[in-house]
Amino acid sequence: MAHLRTTVWGPAEFVGRPPRRLVGEGILAGTLGVGAIVGTALFGAWAGRPSLADGEAGLVCAVTLALYLRCVGAGRALVGIAAVLGVCLALQVPQAAAGVVLAQRGQVESAVVTSVENGRGTGGGRGRYLCSVTDAEGLPLKVRIWRGCERTTRPGDVLAVVYDPLGRVPQRGAGTGSGVTGAARDLAPWAAALVAVSLVAVVRSHRISPSPAPS
Repeated sequence: MAHLRTTVWGPAEFVGRPPRRLVGEGILAGTLGVGAIVGTALFGAWAGRPSLADGEAGLVCAVTLALYLRCVGAGRALVGIAAVLGVCLALQVPQAAAGVVLAQRGQVESAVVTSVENGRGTGGGRGRYLCSVTDAEGLPLKVRIWRGCERTTRPGDVLAVVYDPLGRVPQRGAGTGSGVTGAARDLAPWAAALVAVSLVAVVRSHRISPSPAPS
């Protein structure tokens, strides 16, 4: 049972409070991991780098953090949890990064609704409606808008749409909670959980006795 606990959750060979060095190392590892995942997506959205903006680089950062935790001797369960949290964060970041870019340099224009569809049957989310719209020149937008698209919205109605003048992020409906504050609120739980798990993983990796030789 002791060997199983050590393998799954880490040895944690200390009495009383965990060593401060490990606490600092765990917080630093988690913070750097979160910063890399979020930072690469934000830079990619701002600079128009699809490979970074789409979260692919964030997935690499999440795997790198998990490998680091495994190398320091963290328990397999904690490494797995950190990997899952890192992947979830990487998948959440692209939308948040696009919202930050639009909040900083986006411009608002009017768009005319051409059709309204219930997003429940299209994977758009429960109770969410999706509006197909055209811009001021009558050209249809490639993305459907859900912010401002309500059950009472009808074709011919006008919605406010935010677009990037540089064309590096897709348009979206204008609404509250979609800027820096909204992005921070959406990502904060995932980021805090990843830092906390990284901290626990590094602290529990502490070993006084020499590691047993692999059989």
